[in-house]
Amino acid sequence: MYYLGIDLGGTNIAVGIVDENYKIVLKGSVPTLAERDIEFVIDDMAALCKKLIADAGLTVDDIAHAGVASPGTVNPETGVVEYANNLKIRHLPLAKMLSERTGIKNIFLANDADAAAYGEAIAGAAKGASDSVMITLGTGVGGGIIIDGKIYSGFNHAGGELGHIVIEKDGRPCSCGRKGCWEAYSSATGLVKMTREKMNECPDSKMWALCENSIDNAGGKTAFKAAREGDEAGKAVVDSYVSYLACGLANIINIFQPEILSIGGGVCNEGDYLLNPVKEIVAKEIYTCEGTKQTDIRIAKLGNDAGIIGAAALCSK
Repeated sequence: MYYLGIDLGGTNIAVGIVDENYKIVLKGSVPTLAERDIEFVIDDMAALCKKLIADAGLTVDDIAHAGVASPGTVNPETGVVEYANNLKIRHLPLAKMLSERTGIKNIFLANDADAAAYGEAIAGAAKGASDSVMITLGTGVGGGIIIDGKIYSGFNHAGGELGHIVIEKDGRPCSCGRKGCWEAYSSATGLVKMTREKMNECPDSKMWALCENSIDNAGGKTAFKAAREGDEAGKAVVDSYVSYLACGLANIINIFQPEILSIGGGVCNEGDYLLNPVKEIVAKEIYTCEGTKQTDIRIAKLGNDAGIIGAAALCSK
């Protein structure tokens, strides 16, 4: 039996056919073109689903169910995306609309960060753990919580917004309207902002050469690369970023005490250069620092496939 996993993003729609072992056997993507009416987005999503099924030599009857990982507040009980700002969605019956277009009767929904966390829990870095948390470091900071092998999203399906815990009162403005949110400091966006601020402070920094003397070219890798080359300004940015990231992770561990906490997103390509100093700080700051059992912090394994696999598995257990 096969399942469809659909990851609805603001930039791309990714779809994968997933087998019973949570392996992707075929996948594809199309641009979301989110500025369009959502009806057209769903049309493209359905067309991609049908194309992949045909390309795999399957029929709709071979698909046990489909799952959709969607941004925003998602009600899995009704199949409705209640709110997703970047796609201009309000109270959209996505499961029903996609079923009508594809002929797949059983379609389940989850928030995209929740689906990614679920994917890591069943087939990735947190496989085998009943309690885990996944943090995604991208444009924002996403969070997914798995308790007793199930997604936890609160009574109103809006839980898990871990990027919006405040780590600095009256700190940097966040897109959510608050100030000092973890997301404002530990997202890739926050890292780039800190990098550019430091570049303006330090005109002799190697970061300028790495950016071809244009601050607009500064990205998430800039400070890390400069720090590896011995640049003090780059190292200062990295140290600040690591400190903020570790602060938030310690908070999450203190609240949930997950067996495994996995971190995903492009920043994690820095590997141990990022992870080791983060672990060192977290080990000192968590409430259970004297305990014999400690949360294992790991880099997520599934990358961009986590949402597809998690969505496909939404009702496979």
